Amino acid sequence: MKPTLLSTLRSFSLVCILLVACHALVHGQGRLEDYQRAEKLKKQLKDNVYHAPQAMAWSASGKWLWYAIQTPRGKEYMAVNPAKKQRLVAFDHEKLANKLSELTQSKIDPYNLPLARLAYIQDDREIEFRAERFTWTYNLANNSLTKKDPIPTDERRYWANSDDEKSAKPVFSPDSTRTAYIKNHNLYVRTEKTQEESQLSFDGSEGEYYSGYVRWSPDSKKLVTNKIRPNEKHLIYFVRSSPDDQLQPKLENREYLKPGDALPVRRPQLFWVEEKKHLSIDDALFAQQYSLSRMEWREDSRAFTFEYNQRGHQLYRVLEVNAADGTIQPLIEEKSPTFIDYSGKRFRQDIADGKEIIWASERDGWNHLYLYDGTSGQVKNQITRGNWVVRNVIHVDEKKRTILFAAGSVNPQQDPYFVQYFRINFDGSGLTALTTEDANHAATFSPDFAYFVDSYSRVDLPPVTVLRRSTDGSVVMELEKADASEWTKVGWRAPESFVAKGRDGKTDIWGIIIRPTNFDSTKRYPVIENIYAGPHSAFAPKSFMTNNRSMFELAELGFIVVQLDGMGTSQRSKAFHNVCWQNLKDAGLPDRMLWMQAAAKKYPYLDLDRVGIYGTSAGGQSSTGALLFYPDFYKVGVSSCGCHDNRMDKIWWNEQWMGYPIGPHYADCSNVTHAANLKGKLLLILGEVDDNVDPASTMQLVNALVKADKDFDFLMVPNMAHSSGGEYGERKRRDFFVRHLMGVEPPAWTSLSQE
Repeated sequence: MKPTLLSTLRSFSLVCILLVACHALVHGQGRLEDYQRAEKLKKQLKDNVYHAPQAMAWSASGKWLWYAIQTPRGKEYMAVNPAKKQRLVAFDHEKLANKLSELTQSKIDPYNLPLARLAYIQDDREIEFRAERFTWTYNLANNSLTKKDPIPTDERRYWANSDDEKSAKPVFSPDSTRTAYIKNHNLYVRTEKTQEESQLSFDGSEGEYYSGYVRWSPDSKKLVTNKIRPNEKHLIYFVRSSPDDQLQPKLENREYLKPGDALPVRRPQLFWVEEKKHLSIDDALFAQQYSLSRMEWREDSRAFTFEYNQRGHQLYRVLEVNAADGTIQPLIEEKSPTFIDYSGKRFRQDIADGKEIIWASERDGWNHLYLYDGTSGQVKNQITRGNWVVRNVIHVDEKKRTILFAAGSVNPQQDPYFVQYFRINFDGSGLTALTTEDANHAATFSPDFAYFVDSYSRVDLPPVTVLRRSTDGSVVMELEKADASEWTKVGWRAPESFVAKGRDGKTDIWGIIIRPTNFDSTKRYPVIENIYAGPHSAFAPKSFMTNNRSMFELAELGFIVVQLDGMGTSQRSKAFHNVCWQNLKDAGLPDRMLWMQAAAKKYPYLDLDRVGIYGTSAGGQSSTGALLFYPDFYKVGVSSCGCHDNRMDKIWWNEQWMGYPIGPHYADCSNVTHAANLKGKLLLILGEVDDNVDPASTMQLVNALVKADKDFDFLMVPNMAHSSGGEYGERKRRDFFVRHLMGVEPPAWTSLSQE
């Protein structure tokens, strides 16, 4: 029979698959022994970096610093006295373990103590901590252990508006002569001496009520609270198919506002208590609100201030209300044609009861600090400046007029994401670097800000931990130098920091490259990108990856694994960040592809004909989007709990970057809208009861893919919340990449469990 064109193509495809499979088998990728080596590496790396502090805190007195480290015999807690330059074991681990074992009737390992929220109390004579469902106190002198209260269960839902303003507790005046409270939706005040009750507002109702979050003026003569017009609740629903406490499934719901939903409207109301006078505040300057926050009185009771975030996040004001007549004026007004990063870069501190204000702004293209005149609202001077980003303000010293802050490296020779610490004067003079080592620094300051512990590292440098003075950064004591020799003994390779130009040909894009322990530069390796492109921060690892090891295990199967930060993420210039504006589908993907192409040019063993990508949450959206928008580059994707349509996800995160009102750009960025573009291999993983990202977002993508007659894989994990899939999902992800990037059928899971 004469072969047809179709049969010829099928034969050719089969040959290609066989060639890929043979290549993988010959070169040792995706085989049983690779999986076994990955599982072995997982165990070999866990808890085998010694003397790297895992937690760190100061006592309230500032006399002691404590931290936990891993040592060859397990976890140990250390204590440091800066004044005496002492470093010693924080407590007797064996005695505490014996006491805890006795009182809980369980076996507690002295070098794996299950302690959480450890703190020094009682003038540093005792420590308090949480363990085994209770709070405990341990006397350091006599080794007595006391069981305290049960650990409370926190069942808050983070995307809901709370009604607790209706039922807030009465609020005493600063002089304790009166109490303010809400009754019948209105504001009342009771005189404590006579128990006489006075009604201050008369226009409250169920549909527009007064908030119980009442703020008294410091002189106890005035009150301010919000009058609230509530919004309609938005509930999301899901079925818990396999509850632990019953056979039948449960229907559950959560309050969960989404982009475009109505929001509560708050209007501050001023009351003169003695005069029983009610002054409404003109809302012209805060009418189109996303939120009102930080309602605070001046210490002399002359005025109160609050912050107004206009819906759409392109206008932000600090407003002041004169308590004598209720007039309102803006002290600070921030505008942006794109967005104001209120959720990530906001900082304000009032100086000398509002005579000056320190304010963070990106108005010059970088996040910097400004000093305002608190009366006129005029900028007195810019405090910090340069092509670098202020990351966090640690402390403002009003008397010395200095600021301690963290920033991205000011040294152009260093990775701009490396956090360094500085001190500067209010007038912008005296910029002093407190840390300089070419590494990512994490500082923990003493309560009086005289000292700080500095733990610095890179992806290729285990942590070094020192105690420094905050005046000049000089080292007081060397505390720990991490030992990663156990990792190197098993062949672990340090990730490589790699830099390439982005889409504009000028901007540096930074990321890391991870290779397997049996790396051979003569082989060809498929490339897998771990993506998270949320605009709220930057995500490529900068510190030593003690607690972030899954990429090493994935590489061990025969992949090169990469992670990087493309344009649209934070902690760089405003222009770099603005790429995400109304454009979350971009996800920095054009920069990511160029970065990998530059890496492959330098390292030809990177096989860019076989590129995979995976991510969770916003990374789930981006990893699917990579296959939909760039199918010729990204061939295989695994997406977990993705917010595949920004109209389906939580309001604050999505309106922050996608804006308001909801326009056609939301649909244009939706994976659901573009589902028919799928060409590559896609695995979707979803937690059944995810209340961070509405599970319906993934289900709507599934629906669109089915309607488009697209071949894809889908895993729903019962009872699982927001997650990448847990251990089961991790195994499915690895198998999916091995099967579709290597053309190799993964080994049976039973063979792995028998190893």
